Amino acid sequence: MSRVLDLHRASTSLPLVGPLVGERLFSFAFSQVAPYFWSIRPRFTVIEPHHAEVVIPKRRAVKNHIGTVHAIALCNGLEAAMGVLAEATIPTGKRWIPKGMEVAYTAKATSDITCHADTDPAQWSDAALPAEGGEVAVRVKGVRTDGTVVIEGVIRLWVTPER
Repeated sequence: MSRVLDLHRASTSLPLVGPLVGERLFSFAFSQVAPYFWSIRPRFTVIEPHHAEVVIPKRRAVKNHIGTVHAIALCNGLEAAMGVLAEATIPTGKRWIPKGMEVAYTAKATSDITCHADTDPAQWSDAALPAEGGEVAVRVKGVRTDGTVVIEGVIRLWVTPER
């Protein structure tokens, strides 16, 4: 099992703090390893193989000139969700790096946003990832609290053997 998945499960199951405080502890720790993500104050709520969810709270620091969550903050949330999904899913002996991101902004981000990242098990199989490396397309979307999708797209990963 991956270190990220182990840490998330351990922090959210601490008996004296409860899952919500555990999520916040994990989110802070993650942001210390990857400091740029702290700018959006992510809260990692779901981390499992092939699926991850990260909440971006709507707050002044991530708002644009019209008072909605800024497009780049949304992209940061999608990338954070993709990153923990990749860490929780990648087969032993492989490594990944983002190759590109394609997104469409579909509605105003007027509330907290939950960023989702999803893949299918077949995408990570040996057949899909040849020895010299291969691409994994991670489906991503950001959803308002009322269920409206505000951003959706694909983040492409390049997956190769560890060297």
